[in-house]
Amino acid sequence: MILQDSRRLVIKVGSALLIDDTSHKIKNNWIETLCADIADLKRDGVEIVIVSSGAIGAGRSVLKLGTKTLRLEEKQAAAAAGQIRLTNIWQEKFVAHEIVLAQILLTPSDTEQRRRHLNARNTIETLLGLGSIPIINENDTVTTEEIRFGDNDRLAARVAQMIAADTLILLSDIDGLYTADPRKDPTAEFIDEVSEITEDIKNMASEAAPGNSSGGMVTKLAAAEIATRAGCQVIIADGRPKHSLGRLGLDGRFTRFIPIESSSKARKRWIAGAVSHAGVLNIDEGAVKALRTGGSLLPAGINHVEGSFERGDTVIVSDLKGKRLGCGICAYSATDARMIAGRKSGDIEGLLGYQGRDEIIHRDDLVLED
Repeated sequence: MILQDSRRLVIKVGSALLIDDTSHKIKNNWIETLCADIADLKRDGVEIVIVSSGAIGAGRSVLKLGTKTLRLEEKQAAAAAGQIRLTNIWQEKFVAHEIVLAQILLTPSDTEQRRRHLNARNTIETLLGLGSIPIINENDTVTTEEIRFGDNDRLAARVAQMIAADTLILLSDIDGLYTADPRKDPTAEFIDEVSEITEDIKNMASEAAPGNSSGGMVTKLAAAEIATRAGCQVIIADGRPKHSLGRLGLDGRFTRFIPIESSSKARKRWIAGAVSHAGVLNIDEGAVKALRTGGSLLPAGINHVEGSFERGDTVIVSDLKGKRLGCGICAYSATDARMIAGRKSGDIEGLLGYQGRDEIIHRDDLVLED
């Protein structure tokens, strides 16, 4: 099975799969089979995040907006009404599998601004650690056309990048990438694997068909480019049949985009490539040894804090002689870091008035130099 080595999976479900084009009603039975497939994966130890489209489509039915082209404010109203309806159905289907669902609404700035990115990532990581399945959608009620993702394909790719997922699955109403639009060109050939997204590959893409979808192959290729650069394999598959996720790799076909490198290496490269660093953490010999053996940087190992920085900024880590050891993303501001420097992690809440992370820099957010 193609997913046998995946431990962290982002599944994007398109509007065309969730909402009937004619009635604009939610496809309850189809969602039920998908939830059963997801529950099976979760029982096998796979962490799963769902990016769900369909809120605006569901809201059309709830608000009786018909099939007309919606103005921005009508889309936002439909999203507000449809989101409740859609989330309730997802929750209802997962309750049968004793799975707790958690809803997260994101805007582009939540994935692009460093502190918001860090907050969103930590929330998702915490939910996964607690055994929940986060279900994510764009916050259509507060975004405008100028600041939207515009489609959930790219949102799903940003989420996969954010949480270092190893696989992103884009379930759609088409089974993968073709050399041309198969709806228009009967000679179009299917492509089962893409090792590099070249201009020739991009030129094969087509826009979305009329209906509830806002994406199309153009946005799927854009999503694949984002995710593969972050070390995440991407699969475009036909989600229309029931149990489409469970059948993936067993029957039917799909297009697989090969990641450029592993997600952990991609993240480390991103951290190491930071143009500027906002401060310096001087650490003692014990902390140096801990980092060299794969540990995280704890407050107890910090001797001195230099500079002015905020939570989520990249800082330099150096030894007591000032020798640079590497750099990492700091989980605390400079002010808070000074207050907890040299203290045990158990003292953090008493010193700061809130319980933050035990580590000042987690090992996943740290890049050491040779």
